[in-house]
Amino acid sequence: MSRTPAKRGKRDLAAEAFDEGLRLVRANPALVAVDFTVCRRENCGAAPRDGLVRVDSDGALHAHPTRLADPADWAWAIAHAALHLGFGHVPAVKGTPVQPDRHDRAARCVVVNRFLLSFPVGRTPEGLPPSYPDGDEEQLAARWRRDGLPAAYERCGTAGAEPDLILVEWDGWLGQPPDRQLAFATALTRTVSAAMDVAGGRRDSLDGEPAPRRPWEKALAWFVSSYPLLGGIAAGIELVADAELARAHGIAIAAVDAGAGEIYVNPLRNLEDEEWRFVLAHEMLHAALRHGDRCGVRDPYLFNVACDYVINGWLEEMQVGAMPEGVLHDPALAGLSAEEVYDRIAGDPRRTRRLSTLRGKGEADVLGAPLGPPRDHADLDGFYRRGLAQGLDLHQSRGRGFLPGGLVEEIRALSHPPLPWDARLARWFDEFVPRPEPLRSYARPSRRQAATPGIPRAGRYFPPEEVARCTFGVVLDTSGSMDRTLLGKALGAIASYAEARDVPAARAVFCDAAPHDAGYLPVAGIAGRVRVHGRGGTVLQPGVDLLHRADDFPPAAPVLIITDGRCDALRVRREHAYLIPQGARLPFGARGPVFRVR
Repeated sequence: MSRTPAKRGKRDLAAEAFDEGLRLVRANPALVAVDFTVCRRENCGAAPRDGLVRVDSDGALHAHPTRLADPADWAWAIAHAALHLGFGHVPAVKGTPVQPDRHDRAARCVVVNRFLLSFPVGRTPEGLPPSYPDGDEEQLAARWRRDGLPAAYERCGTAGAEPDLILVEWDGWLGQPPDRQLAFATALTRTVSAAMDVAGGRRDSLDGEPAPRRPWEKALAWFVSSYPLLGGIAAGIELVADAELARAHGIAIAAVDAGAGEIYVNPLRNLEDEEWRFVLAHEMLHAALRHGDRCGVRDPYLFNVACDYVINGWLEEMQVGAMPEGVLHDPALAGLSAEEVYDRIAGDPRRTRRLSTLRGKGEADVLGAPLGPPRDHADLDGFYRRGLAQGLDLHQSRGRGFLPGGLVEEIRALSHPPLPWDARLARWFDEFVPRPEPLRSYARPSRRQAATPGIPRAGRYFPPEEVARCTFGVVLDTSGSMDRTLLGKALGAIASYAEARDVPAARAVFCDAAPHDAGYLPVAGIAGRVRVHGRGGTVLQPGVDLLHRADDFPPAAPVLIITDGRCDALRVRREHAYLIPQGARLPFGARGPVFRVR
């Protein structure tokens, strides 16, 4: 006879899956700070009958003892319950607690699930909404009490149709209840900081030791944490420390490109931590105050030197860091703007060429283009403007120290950005292009009103001499380098403004290697019917002279010159203005206003 084998013990698959889900939660560096206990007793009356987990205000997670679920599902349910504790949804209270109603419970579950969408743990169960409404627990509960609770959010918890959180009476003899909200907030802050360190290459993993920070990184972090005026700018700026790049472009200490949002530092330069703070503050102010764009027709290097004098004077007054040896500083220039300093130093360019910026002798540390490959960027103009304005408000509200009046004025000025080019062009039209004034005469009677047919009324008309006076000239650069997009935007704006001012026609001249007189064109057809007449070189002066000599062009009529800046030097003897692309420069000093088309 064969002997029957001994009965082996059965594996508890439900317990194994639960333990694996619990392990996944415990591995999360933020949730591990939330203190809770687990109850899986067979006779536990608090365990949900239809779901997975219920949590109470004693910090106990009551799990279904026999429910068989995937470990990822258990991990999500346990994380959901732990977040109820971390968010303070089940506070410990003395006396008989008042249980939250269905609106409060739904709002708290929605807030937890919304957080888990951006901080995933385990696997989100099927059937839950893909997104959740904005607002905190109180706002959502109040809204749903007023408007009704949507069915989609009624069962977003972990206990099925039952409440997944319950309040129990706290026993005073146990001492003060643990502050799970503070513990979770501290751990979450630490986790996010570690994730940023991993993204920035300062540590290899979330649980790894952070790599030692280099001095310029310490300086940038100091602005983010301790100097609100420039903290917002420092948080969005990128440091590029590349010795080979610094050598190739002659960067002695640092340079900045505002358009790319990058500060380039020479890692081989040995400076103290305080000196690096001064250097980074210097470059951030260059970028945030848009010194590269404010140069205009001035010499870029001399204007950079003037801005250096102003910025270094401000930083010395504010006692931000320590000024490195050899930087530009003159107490006699205190209180002057960059434009005023430029006017003073521009008289001796040979001497100023020997001065050194942070990039080096004779080199501007405000760059016109990024040194690396081109990248996509956000609206950096708005970023700098908002960053400085909000930093100034924080700096002043917290009483963080003295700020020079000139710096405050420039920041306030940046808070009110200049008018766009088309609005300024409209103002130019209002000022220099007269509007025909109608006259009324009984020689041209108008239609009589039906109510008073026996009363004649004067007619309204425009005298021919008045109409002929209301015009302007357009000199169009039609060379091969001219951008058709610029032509379209400029001509469309001209046509709309001229038509709004009742200008019947404008005198157009096309110029490439020679002028082509198109005569008077109706303003409604300028944008649509103008044909470009040549693709040769750019010589605009003959076109301007043609308008000067034209007998049928009024002497007081202004001239609008549309070019990409790659043209000859112009001499215009009447009121005029220029339309050029954003970022382009004229090769001469313009006497009339310059509108840059974006």
